[in-house]
Amino acid sequence: MTPLAIELVPCLSDNYAYLVRDADAGLTAVVDPSEAPPVRKALAAKGWTLTHILNTHHHFDHTGGNADLKKEFGAEVVGPGKDASRFTGLDTGVDETTGWRFGARGVRVMEIPAHTSSHIAFVVDDIAFTGDTLFAMGCGRLFEGTPAMMWSSLSKLMTLPDATRIFCGHEYTQSNGRFALTLEPGNAALVARMKDVDAARANGRPTIPSTMGLEKKTNPFLRPGSPELRKTLGMESASDVEVFAETRKRKDNF
Repeated sequence: MTPLAIELVPCLSDNYAYLVRDADAGLTAVVDPSEAPPVRKALAAKGWTLTHILNTHHHFDHTGGNADLKKEFGAEVVGPGKDASRFTGLDTGVDETTGWRFGARGVRVMEIPAHTSSHIAFVVDDIAFTGDTLFAMGCGRLFEGTPAMMWSSLSKLMTLPDATRIFCGHEYTQSNGRFALTLEPGNAALVARMKDVDAARANGRPTIPSTMGLEKKTNPFLRPGSPELRKTLGMESASDVEVFAETRKRKDNF
């Protein structure tokens, strides 16, 4: 089976949409298209025809291009079935039970609520599209969930193999890393990663994808068990959920 081809499509000021090409099946999906023009341009450059639109959640900066792209290409819109009432033009609602298929490939759907109540991730081969739940060195704001809910969602994502490539919804990595360093300045893996991130951004290169293994080593929201992080917060004996909640609170005010 030919490996999937992934094309990053910068949108708006700091969003990413992703083209996903299955050459064997002749299918092309776009994940979280916030606007249509950059997606249309990327498709034309590759000579690909859009067949599917995948949405991780209902926010407009992830669905804003849906209507125009569906009208132009007749693409099938796939998203969280439990949030169908907040989607316009959703053709196929999915959840952990239904999963999904992209050509001959099985796609795992992971329900990872908190940023929104019905947020999902799409996992196919060694790739995870995590939307706004898991960022490179960050996590989404808790718009519709609790700290316990988000920690549960992140813990679920952490069960993915370390080699899993993480494609998230935004280019927030540099700011996320600066915050992470305020909590774990002694984390050698984090310090080294930030050098790479700063160099990439200085040269206009994306910091995406990450890997789950790298996130476990450097993302403070996945590291409530870190002794250094707990000491920084003054929460050596707190629960993981309490440490996560305080970390999220501090990021909100960073």
